[in-house]
Amino acid sequence: MKVHVHVSLKPNVLDPQGRAIHHALEGLGFDGVNDVRAGKMIVLDVADDTSDATLDEMCRKLLANMVMENYRIEKAG
Repeated sequence: MKVHVHVSLKPNVLDPQGRAIHHALEGLGFDGVNDVRAGKMIVLDVADDTSDATLDEMCRKLLANMVMENYRIEKAG
């Protein structure tokens, strides 16, 4: 089973990469972009019987820094 883990910075954490992307978009003439937050997506190929609790534990222990990041798990099928 494919699992996508979307990791993003918490709203109160500064995002220098997002700020740089926003500045670059403005420099290229793209108006109307109010804010950019950058994150990462991790794709896992796991056994079909991998439990939600196990996936959650993977995220909490390794894939996301719980102090400054949030995550969302999406089973892709």
